[in-house]
Amino acid sequence: MIIGRLTRDPELRNTPNGKAVATISLATNRTWADANGQKQKQTEFHNVVLWSKLAEIANQYLRKGGKVYMEGRLQTREWTGQDGVKRYRTEIVGENMIMLDSRPAGTGSSSGMSNEPTMMPEAPQEVIEEVKVEDIPF
Repeated sequence: MIIGRLTRDPELRNTPNGKAVATISLATNRTWADANGQKQKQTEFHNVVLWSKLAEIANQYLRKGGKVYMEGRLQTREWTGQDGVKRYRTEIVGENMIMLDSRPAGTGSSSGMSNEPTMMPEAPQEVIEEVKVEDIPF
């Protein structure tokens, strides 16, 4: 589970048998104070692969800079490049997502905008609460 911002628009393709597949890249940030009390920031980039209807929805609604909650599983692919070197790529295979930015125009209130997160169709309607580190039992 990660929350991040898209670094580029989704790229939608179709497999030879017609199944939709989209790739997106999410950036997540971590901020902390170092031993000297200086604020430090680290950004990680995550490659995400979405399939079928979720891929089509992502392509339709997600845009560069948009904030999204993504659930999925890690998968590592292996292949041999044209130079003969074996390569690996670990990706998140997205299984559920929630768009966290305002709703696209025309889908919400009469003004077309809402401050509520946009839930994906087929996603359970659940409230995501902020968890404080002090509340974690381990």
